[in-house]
Amino acid sequence: MFYLIPAPLHRATLRLVYALRRRLRHLTKLDLAGVAVLLTDAEDRCLLVRHTYGPQGWAIPGGGMRKGEDPANAARREIREELGCEMEDLSCRLVVKEELSRSPHTAHVYTARPIGTPRADLREIADLRWFSKAELGAAHLTRLTALRLEELGFHNSES
Repeated sequence: MFYLIPAPLHRATLRLVYALRRRLRHLTKLDLAGVAVLLTDAEDRCLLVRHTYGPQGWAIPGGGMRKGEDPANAARREIREELGCEMEDLSCRLVVKEELSRSPHTAHVYTARPIGTPRADLREIADLRWFSKAELGAAHLTRLTALRLEELGFHNSES
């Protein structure tokens, strides 16, 4: 349904909703959950995205879980919506209890391989790029992405 809205208006709405959601989380301290999927290819590169909203920098694709949604199904939905592809070898690697926007958050972190060619939806995702481990040191990663890549053993921010 959101694809009926022109892309520029959709992107502006996402930025507004993101800011409002952060403020709401600060006030209500809602306990939320989300998923992140580190997609890798045969060359052991990882796919990172740039969002049209939120922190600037390269990020692991993913998003929020719906109430009662299975984390693996949420991961599949988010990748399908944002990158237009399916996945194989989906594996939950981490479940992290943390605080985001001063609210409790549970992150379900997966690894997988894409089926087909991922494409930026140009609504939530402005750009995407495959990174080798060597290229990650020079990449402008979001704070959370650098942390997740370290937790997964894919990147060491000290190097």
